[in-house]
Amino acid sequence: MSIPKTNPSQGREDRLIDANLRPRTWEEYIGQEKIKENLKIFIDAAKQRGKTLEHLLLYGPPGLGKTSLSHIVAAEMRSNMKVTSGPAIEKVGDLAAILTNLSPGDILFIDEAHRLNKQIEEVLYPAMEDGVLDIIIGKGPSARTIQLELPAFTLIAATTRIGLLSSPLRSRFGVTFRLGFYGVEDIRQILRRSAGILGIKAEEEGLELIARSARATPRVANRLLKRARDFSEIRGDGVITKSIARDSLKMLEVDELGLEPTDRKILETLIDKFNGGPAGIQSLSATTSEEQDTIEEIYEPYLLQLGFIQKTPRGRVATKLAYEHLGLNPPEEQSSLF
Repeated sequence: MSIPKTNPSQGREDRLIDANLRPRTWEEYIGQEKIKENLKIFIDAAKQRGKTLEHLLLYGPPGLGKTSLSHIVAAEMRSNMKVTSGPAIEKVGDLAAILTNLSPGDILFIDEAHRLNKQIEEVLYPAMEDGVLDIIIGKGPSARTIQLELPAFTLIAATTRIGLLSSPLRSRFGVTFRLGFYGVEDIRQILRRSAGILGIKAEEEGLELIARSARATPRVANRLLKRARDFSEIRGDGVITKSIARDSLKMLEVDELGLEPTDRKILETLIDKFNGGPAGIQSLSATTSEEQDTIEEIYEPYLLQLGFIQKTPRGRVATKLAYEHLGLNPPEEQSSLF
């Protein structure tokens, strides 16, 4: 049996679509109003002084717009932005090559900054604070250090796990912002904008249903919108109605609160295997066959936001709300805790 060939242009097309959906101005960037207000002031002040922007740290769950916000900051500063990620910078030489190729006023964006190794962090300290790059030449007693002056630049780091950044690195950022989950109305506005850009016909009730199932996250909302578009074109007349949206979410196994099969598996494991908890994250990871980092970065933040689990010193605990959502009765000894 022949295997259908994949179209390499399809992946490029998907990336192009995602790039087109990325907001480019403050007006297009919906939500995170306080952060935008503060950033506008910091940017205007830096431009007025003729200086580069202070180093900026953005943290919060994935898909909330940290990268988009960084692009807007670069555009407002009229700066070129060089993009990399923590895992991509494996050796000191990799970082040195990036830093020495920056031009005055450039912005260096490092995604997944919590995955920088300690050696890389130590090279970043003087680069961020003093604008110099310390390079060790040679080994042993004959080793010597030379300093290279770097052009003035701004480092924007994004992370989903700020606790994994060392204190010395965190302290060198002049501004730190936490991006929070979005309200349903903000998600609905994002969906309207995305539908307009993609030429998708959608009724308000259909967008409302998708917005409520989008895990309060713009990236998830856009993903569900594109899948609902596919469903409407094959099973409907090309319009995302409420029934089309409901049927597409059902096929994706996404419920009315945005819980996916893995979310439910985590909750059911806590309840069935650990009697509601507490359960350590390593035990939960082993039992669900999900990576520990995946649980902590992707699923746990939203379950905490919904109040379905609690983090205690002894581990994770399923709350009364989790039992109710799954249609279960909490054990009496656990009910007394809530």
